[in-house]
Amino acid sequence: MLYHLLYPLHTKISGFNLFQYITFRSAMAALTALLISFIIGPRIIRFLHKKHIGEEIKSLGPESHISKKGTPTMGGIIILAAVILPTILWANLTNPYILLILTATLWMGFIGFIDDYLKNIRKSEKGLIARYKLAGQIILGIFLTAIILTSQDIQIFQWFTPAEGDPIKNSLEATITTVPFMKESVLDFQHWLPYALFVIFVITATSNSVNLSDGLDGLASGLIAIAAFVFAGIAYISGRADFSRYLNILYLPGAGELTIFCVALVGAALGFLWFNSRPAEVFMGDTGSLAMGAAIGGVAVLLKKEFLLPFAAAIFIIESVSVILQVQYFRFTKRKYGKGKRLFLMAPLHHHYELKGWAESKVVVRFWILGILFALMTLSTFKIR
Repeated sequence: MLYHLLYPLHTKISGFNLFQYITFRSAMAALTALLISFIIGPRIIRFLHKKHIGEEIKSLGPESHISKKGTPTMGGIIILAAVILPTILWANLTNPYILLILTATLWMGFIGFIDDYLKNIRKSEKGLIARYKLAGQIILGIFLTAIILTSQDIQIFQWFTPAEGDPIKNSLEATITTVPFMKESVLDFQHWLPYALFVIFVITATSNSVNLSDGLDGLASGLIAIAAFVFAGIAYISGRADFSRYLNILYLPGAGELTIFCVALVGAALGFLWFNSRPAEVFMGDTGSLAMGAAIGGVAVLLKKEFLLPFAAAIFIIESVSVILQVQYFRFTKRKYGKGKRLFLMAPLHHHYELKGWAESKVVVRFWILGILFALMTLSTFKIR
């Protein structure tokens, strides 16, 4: 919004020339996100307290979590506002990448809000039925696929260096993605259907993985900030012809605007962490976790970097896989031995380490450290071919 209002005035007031720079607008978006979090956070927490919208702690969980009963939830409203409003203020709202990622984030935030509303206000034990959540994720995946494949504003180029002369760019089909560590890194699905299924899988996996990881104070919000920071850098590089050519990655004109969204997400996650760190004053609930997972997955899809998610969002993926392994191992041993056995003391994985005697804060910080290491590994993939 401010970009559209103020940048056209740069011919009269030279200071407004700053608004053409993505780096400037990204920094402002991060600061705005933090400011919004600090302003609305206490107010929303007080409102949730007043309305007795608190977390119900399951008896199956670790005993140390019983004290968290009644902690306000649905705090994802804070993180949603802190990422959406700065993006609207500082990004180019005619940019297709921005419009798509805002739609994806708001849509899954809406799905998560319904789930939180049913669980915490209507006191429904299960909340939104799982198949309805899945339907929402599938709808989002189909929507993203349809726009990516049909929009004339989304273009994809690959750099090619001939034996003699300067590098040239070749236009690619929208059904492609990139695979790290490979010299010929482009993978083409060649048809809309397998590509659509791939996008649906990515969106579903990332949103559910973040949701499963939101079980300890500050864990998910810290990891979201790390993953968003990585994709902010990737978005900036992908949107610049010079940087993408130097690193020999896909050039996506206009994708640089996603840097603003990603940096706003970093600011929003850190702002929420201010209230969510141990002992948490508020939980994000499904309103935040499903939306933030869809945001990270959506950015990866738009940047054609889906196969970097196992690195950039490694802890989220590991947490999700631990649940799948726990369930499948229990079923397998029950069929084979008549009694189910557990692979972990409890899943997701963070609860396993809690039950091994690790303090909650130690689990969180160690998972953050691992998240940072995986983030560095993600960035290193650009030069490993």
